[in-house]
Amino acid sequence: MATATARVPVLMSPMEKNLFVEKAQQAGISLGELFRRAAASYQTRENDTLLEGMIIQMQKSTAQAENAIDDALAFVEKSNRRIAQMEISGKKI
Repeated sequence: MATATARVPVLMSPMEKNLFVEKAQQAGISLGELFRRAAASYQTRENDTLLEGMIIQMQKSTAQAENAIDDALAFVEKSNRRIAQMEISGKKI
């Protein structure tokens, strides 16, 4: 990892700074490291839009799979009834 030499001043209220200092201390890291990690994990709205698109596609795929399963179960049920009728009438299967 490259040596950190660039500064990024961030203005905040003293109350905000105290809150962030406390969070950093609880995590056992420096305030700068807290901000670096927070910035690195930040997701843009573009990522949210992509995720929403994936969720919509997953919902469509799930609905299609449910329909296919329902169709297969209906086919099996019809087949079972047909076999039962054949057994009742004495026909060989």
